[in-house]
Amino acid sequence: MFTGENIIQIVSGFLHWAYAQVGISALAGAIDPVITAIVMFGFISVFVMFLVWMERKVSAHMQSRIGPNRVGPFGLLQTVADAIKLTTKEDVKPVNRDKIPYFIAPIVAFVATFMGMVVIPFDKGMVVQDLNVGILYIIAITGFTVIAILTAGWSSNNKFALLGGFRSAAQIISYEVPLVLSVVPIIMITGTLSLSGIVEYQQQAGYWFIFPQIVAFIIFITSATAEANRAPFDIPEAESELIGGFHTEYSGVKFAMFFLGEYIAVVVSSAVAVTLFLGGWLPVAFLGFLHLPGFIWFLIKLVSVIYLVMAFRWTFPRLRVDQLMDFGWKVLIPLSILNILITASVWLLLYGKGAQ
Repeated sequence: MFTGENIIQIVSGFLHWAYAQVGISALAGAIDPVITAIVMFGFISVFVMFLVWMERKVSAHMQSRIGPNRVGPFGLLQTVADAIKLTTKEDVKPVNRDKIPYFIAPIVAFVATFMGMVVIPFDKGMVVQDLNVGILYIIAITGFTVIAILTAGWSSNNKFALLGGFRSAAQIISYEVPLVLSVVPIIMITGTLSLSGIVEYQQQAGYWFIFPQIVAFIIFITSATAEANRAPFDIPEAESELIGGFHTEYSGVKFAMFFLGEYIAVVVSSAVAVTLFLGGWLPVAFLGFLHLPGFIWFLIKLVSVIYLVMAFRWTFPRLRVDQLMDFGWKVLIPLSILNILITASVWLLLYGKGAQ
């Protein structure tokens, strides 16, 4: 059975053989990261198109509709058609925009979320860069999205875009705190910031962290949904109030980059949730007889968590601004701090000085 590590070794061996054939073996160190980035971009683009189709089908099912079913089998090519439409659409620019920030904002929004994929371990050894501070890296790199959104709102010279940017900044800052605090108990137990190390700890312990840390999982998923600006936390866009929020004045490829960045943010946060709470690439115990490769287990869990996030969108109504801020500061943050204190107390009670 192929594993993620086997696949990486085969692909790496083939590439280095190809380099030798064309006489560029000395440049392999510089070319490998470029090829890796291209492959990852291709994978995430296809996966996001699948997720857009999936969300349309999920929403249709929850609203007793059919969803896309005309373009391609089961409507699978509808998203491809939409992608072609966006990339060929006229790029309408506001006359009074601040040109450089207006152009840079969607690029930063996309790149910041895309870079989060670098440390996600899809299988044992199947990770672009297994950093020993992987969690810290993801929190830091995805934090750049708030800068991009604020820049987009300011540079558009549009009051609705600016208001959406301010809303997003307040929301992301507020929900970043409980998101980070929800991860602290996992770090306390495992003693590592490496995502692969956390999965291996769950393998050795024989259980997933979602069972002892169900509260942390709920806080993490809720905060991650808010950080991705998805309903019911989509007040930065709020079509009924702000037209389109921070991306009101964007169209064509620039709008597509914001759109793609939002879905990649959902993928990254869901992948982190799978890694921290659902055992990463480890098989599901009662389905272990299937003998699937680790990265297939990871993708099954990933799609399941993303389905949960999509279900939130079509189940709960949009919160008001004051309700959203109150929920973050008065409910999630105190609950996450309480969870840390309980986890520390139980850990010290069970293991005493050995827990240090």
